[in-house]
Amino acid sequence: MDLAGFITFFQQAVAGNEGILNWLQEKYVDGGAFMHPILATLIFGLAFSIERLWTLNRASVNTRKFLVSVKKALDEGGVPAALDVCANSRGSIASVFQAGLMRADEGIDAAEKAIISFGAIEMAFLERGLVWISLAISIAPLLGFTGTVQGMIEAFDAIKEAKNISPEIVAGGISIALLTTLFGLVCAILLQVLYNYFVSRIDRLVIDMEESSIELIDALVLIKAGKKTTKPTDKK
Repeated sequence: MDLAGFITFFQQAVAGNEGILNWLQEKYVDGGAFMHPILATLIFGLAFSIERLWTLNRASVNTRKFLVSVKKALDEGGVPAALDVCANSRGSIASVFQAGLMRADEGIDAAEKAIISFGAIEMAFLERGLVWISLAISIAPLLGFTGTVQGMIEAFDAIKEAKNISPEIVAGGISIALLTTLFGLVCAILLQVLYNYFVSRIDRLVIDMEESSIELIDALVLIKAGKKTTKPTDKK
């Protein structure tokens, strides 16, 4: 789908859900002043979520295919060839491998220490920004509850001024007051789902990184012993 097709699809989707958008706009206005910081918190959390999604997609690679390429390069051209493969590849695993291979001439222990150290740095890079998403998850419902308390105060003030506990006054005021809680919880739920997804992706990346690093160390040991690192099944 090209850009023009996407714009057309978006316009049709908006037109088809015009009633829902009008309802949301109406409820947003009815919710009062606290709806603005809730919306700002949602935008804040989504901004970091989009950034994390882009970063994690960039950090993800086909681990098995990359590992086979590195082993093949080690067999054919040694450490320099493997370094070229890592330099021309994207992803966290390529960065960790490159750090280990650059210290390979100092011994297996030095390469292993470099992999562990750079792996910790890479993990911190993958987790960067999650704390702000978590902050938005915590703040959104709190803002909603605060808006509800304010709305309840305004509702009771209206009852006091009217000197009459009318069902219309009570029901209308409470309904408007609860809108902030509803929107705050919806925002928190949405961001929580995204947060858990990112944590799952990062855990998978870290596990792949650790398993591949072990195989790289084993490959360096074989190279030092003058043996081949690739297996017949790896070359297929």
